[in-house]
Amino acid sequence: METTEKFSAYSFLLDRTNRKIKQYAQNRFKAANFDITVDQWLIIKTLSQNNDQNQSQLAELTGKDHPTLTRILDLLVKKDLVERRASANDRRSFIIHLTTHGIQKFEEWSPIVSEIRTKAWENLSEKDYNDLKRILNNIYQTLS
Repeated sequence: METTEKFSAYSFLLDRTNRKIKQYAQNRFKAANFDITVDQWLIIKTLSQNNDQNQSQLAELTGKDHPTLTRILDLLVKKDLVERRASANDRRSFIIHLTTHGIQKFEEWSPIVSEIRTKAWENLSEKDYNDLKRILNNIYQTLS
């Protein structure tokens, strides 16, 4: 197989696998009546670990572009899971904050999300997992 074809096949496999994982998780979220998307969960989870981020910081932490992040935040604000607070340092920017309701939902949903995430890895050995993690981190670093 030609090198270009090989890399194209790997990229296809990565994209296909990522879509399948996201689709599986979204179906489980729906079945559990979470009323959020996988992308919304990513924002909530990130804020649970790093609350009070400005939008640029949150975009960097989650790998979301600004327009996409703005749309997600608008939906999370409507659901009272996050709020935008005026920044003390810059009147033009906001600090994104996980609300009390958002914290409660995060704590409620975390065990179920952990179970969902584990499903994708259940047939991998520890060596498989470590090799995959190493390879994906290597690809990420190469492109950074």
